[in-house]
Amino acid sequence: MQLQRFTTDDGEEIALQVSGHGPPLVLLHEWASSHRVWEPIVHRLADRFTIYRWDARGHCGHGDPRPVRSHPVTVERMADDLRDLLDHFRLEKPMVVGHSMGALTLWAHIARHGCGRLGPVAIIDQSPRLVTDADWRLGIYGDWTEETDAAFVHGMRTDFVETILRLIAFGLNPAARKRYDENHPSQARLRTYFGMLNTAPLIEVWTTLTRADFRPVLPAITVPALLVYGTRSNFYPPATGPWVRDATPGARLLVYEGADHSPHVGFPDRFAADLLAFATGS
Repeated sequence: MQLQRFTTDDGEEIALQVSGHGPPLVLLHEWASSHRVWEPIVHRLADRFTIYRWDARGHCGHGDPRPVRSHPVTVERMADDLRDLLDHFRLEKPMVVGHSMGALTLWAHIARHGCGRLGPVAIIDQSPRLVTDADWRLGIYGDWTEETDAAFVHGMRTDFVETILRLIAFGLNPAARKRYDENHPSQARLRTYFGMLNTAPLIEVWTTLTRADFRPVLPAITVPALLVYGTRSNFYPPATGPWVRDATPGARLLVYEGADHSPHVGFPDRFAADLLAFATGS
């Protein structure tokens, strides 16, 4: 396992871990997270793939105290960062997996650069449009209006940690609400983790995630696509996965019974096996 860096075309340094051997597999993490969330998957697939997993722009999972704030932190810029990663490592047709914000980054990359450089793609528990309105109910909670989002951004600027904990807890997963109400030990760990983050770039990129609408991108996907959704997602109604499947040509949908917003974390053995089967066409 090696810590490496590459420089984007606007001069930002992006840190990433490279491990394993075999065809390339790029893993894109969720918002307010880092490369570390993929550890269980790396352990299971490093003998089959060369795995690239970054800390996205504005995220510092490698403990780097030098986040560059002169450059934008947007989902569009992250899409260009992905292009620069492919260029730097000369990756040809890598499999790219995006969870949550990582899925939005992948869709943004396809919107901006097409599918020509990509191999198969996998999307984990994400809606193409976070904000809801009268005609779209498959965003966050099924009821996340522009007014709700504005209040959430204000909350992050006032008390980032508690606002994020409530985002996770007060959604569609009753078990998450129970852990919050009972002050489960996991809540203390999350408070510590979120309290260590540099919040400014996270808030900045959040506003671009909720501004984006990738629904028009899905019909333009020309590579094989695997979709993995949980029946107990914290954020997205059960109809989200089928909607994305129907909008993405030839996509295959897997629904994990009992999984929350992170089915790859809750069911790493199954996810690794499913991803390998998808990659090999078996």
